[in-house]
Amino acid sequence: MPFTRGKKNTTTAGSKIPKLNATENQEEGPQVKRSSSPPHGAPKKRTAFIDITNAHKVQISIPGRKKELGKKTGKKANSTFVSAKNQTNLKKSSSVSSEETTADREKLPAEDEEKREEEDSRRDEAAAGGELEDVAPPAASEVPAHLQKRPISKEFDIDSENSEDCYMCPEYAKDIFDYLKCREEKFVLTDYMPKQPSLNPEMRAILIDWLVEVQENFELYHETLYLAVKMTDHFLSKTVVLREMLQLVGSTAMLIASKFEERSPPCVDDFLYICDDAYKREELISMEANILQTLSFDISIPIPYRFLRRYAKCVNAGMDTLTLARYYCEMSLMEMDLVTERGSLLASACLLMALVSKDLGGWSPILQFHSGYEMSDLAPVVRKLYLMLLAPPDEKLKAIRNKYSHKVFFEVASLPLVSMDVLEKALASQ
Repeated sequence: MPFTRGKKNTTTAGSKIPKLNATENQEEGPQVKRSSSPPHGAPKKRTAFIDITNAHKVQISIPGRKKELGKKTGKKANSTFVSAKNQTNLKKSSSVSSEETTADREKLPAEDEEKREEEDSRRDEAAAGGELEDVAPPAASEVPAHLQKRPISKEFDIDSENSEDCYMCPEYAKDIFDYLKCREEKFVLTDYMPKQPSLNPEMRAILIDWLVEVQENFELYHETLYLAVKMTDHFLSKTVVLREMLQLVGSTAMLIASKFEERSPPCVDDFLYICDDAYKREELISMEANILQTLSFDISIPIPYRFLRRYAKCVNAGMDTLTLARYYCEMSLMEMDLVTERGSLLASACLLMALVSKDLGGWSPILQFHSGYEMSDLAPVVRKLYLMLLAPPDEKLKAIRNKYSHKVFFEVASLPLVSMDVLEKALASQ
C-alpha cells in the first residue's frame, strides 16, 4: 500500500521507501490514486501547479459582471427597454446594409451585374428544388505527396478493427507512430558517462532502481517512469552533475514526467519526502527550471514503452507475453550500454526475445512492416539484452526483479532464460 506522508517510516531498515503490495495489474487495470484526504498528523496535500504558480491567490474578475448584488433587482425592469432598443438598432443596421448593397451593385458594370443575377437565380432554383451542387473531391494529383494517405494491405491492417473507437485513433495510428519514429532522431544519445567526473554507470543504475520504487509507491504510469529516465539521461548528457545532486535530478525528472503524463501528479512535498528531506523545496523547484531550460522545454521524447505496446498489438500478443517483454524493456533502463539505442529498436528487440522465449515465432512480416526493422537490425540489440539478463543479479538492484516476480505480473522474472542456441537459431532464421 502507498506509504503515509508526514511521518517517517522506520520499520524497514535501510529503505527509504516502503514496498508496495500490489493487488492488480497496473498496466491494464484502473489507476488507483492516493486519497486526497491527508492522514492524521500529515500536512495537507496540494496540487503542484498551485504550489508553483500561486494560482490560489489570484482573483479572476469576469468582464461585464456586476460586483454589487443589490442591482440584480433592476435587471428585469431594464430587460424590456434593452430588448426594444436592440430591435430598433437591428432594423437600422439592416436598412443601412441593404442601402449599401444597392449602392455597391449600382457601381458594378452591366455585364458583371447580369452574371451575378444569373448565379443568384440558378442558386435559388437549386434551393427550391432541394438540389445541392456536388463538389468533386480533389484529385490525388492535387494533394501533396506528403499528405497522401498510403494504402495498407489487409494483412498488415491492425487498426480497422477499432474503426468505431475514436479513442484509438485508427485513421491516424500508423502515421502517429511513424512520426514518433522519425522524431527519435532528434533524441539520439551517446555514452555521456566519461563527461561526468563524479558519476559512473553503477550510480546511474542505483538511481533507476530507486525511481522504479517511486513509480510503484506513487502508483504512477509506466510511461512516467520511462520519460523520467529519458529526461535524466538527456540532462546528464548536457550538464555536469555532482553525485550528491544525482538523486535530486532523478526525483525532479520524475516530477516533471508526472505533470506531463499523470492525471493527478504528486506534489512537490511528496518528492521532498521520498528524498528523506535531503533537499529543500527551493532546490527542487530550481532544478526543475534548470532541467526544462536545458532540454529547451521539449520533453515529448519517444519512449520504448509506447512502441512495445504498438508492436505487441501487431501479433495479438497475450498479456503474459507482453509483460515478459515489458520486464526485459524495464531491465534495459539500468544498462548504460543500451542508453544509445533508439526506443523503437529497443522495444522491437524486447518483443522478439519474449516471442522466442514463449516459442511464438520470430520477426514476422507484419512486425517488419510496422516497425521498419529487419532481423539483421535487431540481432545486435537482442544479444546485448541477453548478456544483460544472463549476468548474475546485483543485490543492490532488486526493485525490477521483485516487481516482476509478483503474480500481478505473471511472475515473469522467475521464468528461465531461453538458451543461447535457440536464440541464435531464431536470429538466423530470417
